[in-house]
Amino acid sequence: MKQTLKLVLLILLSTSNIYAQERPSWAKETAAQKEQRMAWWTDARFGMFIHWGLYSLPARHEWVQHNERTSAADYRKYFENFNPDLYNPKDWARKAREAGFKYVVITTKHHEGFCLWDTKYTDYKATNTPYGKDLIKPLVDAFRAEGLRIGFYYSLIDWHHPDFALDQIHPECPGIPGKYPFEADTTAMAKANEKRDMKKYQQYMKNQLTELLTNYGQIDELFLDFSYPPEKGRKDWDSEGLIKLVRQLQPQIIIDDRADLKDTDWGWDFKTPEQFMPQTWPELNGKRIPWETCQTFSGSWGYYRDEYSWKSVHQLVVMLVETVSKGGNLLLNVGPTARGLFDERADDRLAGLARWTSLHSRSIYGCTPAPPEFQVPQNCLLTYNPTTKRLYIHVLEWPFKSLHLKGYKGKIKYAQLLNDGSEIRYWTETEEESSMSETSGANDLILSLPVERPNVEVPVIELFLN
Repeated sequence: MKQTLKLVLLILLSTSNIYAQERPSWAKETAAQKEQRMAWWTDARFGMFIHWGLYSLPARHEWVQHNERTSAADYRKYFENFNPDLYNPKDWARKAREAGFKYVVITTKHHEGFCLWDTKYTDYKATNTPYGKDLIKPLVDAFRAEGLRIGFYYSLIDWHHPDFALDQIHPECPGIPGKYPFEADTTAMAKANEKRDMKKYQQYMKNQLTELLTNYGQIDELFLDFSYPPEKGRKDWDSEGLIKLVRQLQPQIIIDDRADLKDTDWGWDFKTPEQFMPQTWPELNGKRIPWETCQTFSGSWGYYRDEYSWKSVHQLVVMLVETVSKGGNLLLNVGPTARGLFDERADDRLAGLARWTSLHSRSIYGCTPAPPEFQVPQNCLLTYNPTTKRLYIHVLEWPFKSLHLKGYKGKIKYAQLLNDGSEIRYWTETEEESSMSETSGANDLILSLPVERPNVEVPVIELFLN
């Protein structure tokens, strides 16, 4: 038994050593330099994600090719009919700016392998469709003109490339006949993969990333997506080689954590919880780390005509505030239609976000969690701007006439509603009054609120701190 345990421990240790890579010689950035590189992103807090590709034609999920086990031949009809004739990236960019976004991340290539730019390394690209033009260049120009920074999403997965090895999520993975639900025929899959060479695919990715990071000026964020070991991980992508290339081409760029290098301090810059809100600021080895949660208006990323689980404007505003209150960024997704428009449900949510952020942006940009000495009032979320020394109380449920702030005495010098700049008066209870209350204390403040709730999705109280 002891020998068995010893063997298991040796195996675990050897595996750990394989993946606990030493810092390569080219990765020389210090922690302080990394913090400075990421300063704009930490300040921005709010980015727009755009998932757009051939899957906008079937309009029933961006994974439709996988979900319906569609062959490349059958999927070809979407390529042959892709013609977003109403595409107007200037309109997209204007709506993004008005809604309060500070940067955009666009899917240059999703798992289906279709490329939105005029790449030299495949014919499976927008310029060969009926539309016939590069979709990325005008988007980059339009969003830059509106003052937004540019990010590129690039799929590590490619269901179209002939050298990308089949696996269980590949649409053309052979299945066991008559088996339901689907189960891969591993023997047939291994035989098919004898003709596929992931080394060639690795070079394909490097060639395409070189194009994307050379031909469109400064790119501020790179979202690589995604690893799923043991089937496909760092060795399959040559993740170190990819990251090294990216850093050489765009030294200032910020990279996500999906290249299967999370055990390094050089292979990623921020954590990416997807469709998930962490309970607290994520940590690694006891230290808080940068993070960005990517979320959708509805349940899918690509345009889904018949999906009805759309979040309300109120939910989206609360999601943004909660993310910032925990030290994170929100990357909120739009899935344009096959004709190149944001659908009316997306436009409605963007307009609602615009109404709120136009009045409350000070409580989001440049903000972070409140210092620990400020207790969060009931049914509220706090954000804090350390530069201006202002604390923001986002009131999720409007109380009747007053809001109790425990332990705030002597810490503020002025209070106002953020939406209209109107003063909020406050007072401290006397020792006699606080002694008669089970919940109050002599160090507490009482804010005097209007009876009627401000007509905004989430009212915000701005406190000027001493």
